[in-house]
Amino acid sequence: MRGVYLYERLLQIQTMKANDKGTTMADFSQLITQHIPRLRRYAKALFSDPALAEDLVQDCLERAWSKQHLWNGSGDIRAWLFSIMHNLHANEARKFNRRPALIPMEAQNDQPITGNQESTLALNELEAALHNLPEKQREVLLLVGLEQMSYEEAADVLNVPTGTVMSRLSRARENLRSTLYGAHKQSNIRRIK
Repeated sequence: MRGVYLYERLLQIQTMKANDKGTTMADFSQLITQHIPRLRRYAKALFSDPALAEDLVQDCLERAWSKQHLWNGSGDIRAWLFSIMHNLHANEARKFNRRPALIPMEAQNDQPITGNQESTLALNELEAALHNLPEKQREVLLLVGLEQMSYEEAADVLNVPTGTVMSRLSRARENLRSTLYGAHKQSNIRRIK
């Protein structure tokens, strides 16, 4: 982690003007702060490593703060923040694909499984299935399913047409179904002649 969190520093600034529309830095800080839990949740869903997820959130907040003059002051700041995070993640993914793979020294699951092993296993399977989805399908599935964005909001965040969001979401759901329940699972729908 980076020590002092950026959003804590944002809350301390109270008097300076952010832009010509009269929005103070405190107002801008408050707008951003209310979306931090959602940004964290989305970042944790994108990365299996909590440290990388936290770094992505911090980079997103830093970029939003430094580029606040680009936000027009109207519209949904949530979509603007998620667009920033999406672009940062895409840049990181391109960098990561160019690097050789690193193998962690410690095992991934050091924690013992107690009590409800079946639900833990189901969650682990779901997490693995999510990370095995193609990147573009996973992004759409997380924005619509986890963040509960509308198709239009997800399309704005990803900068793609709404139809593309719908088709990626459909393919992502089908891929998840086939991964989790098997490709040969019989449908409960009967054909009537």
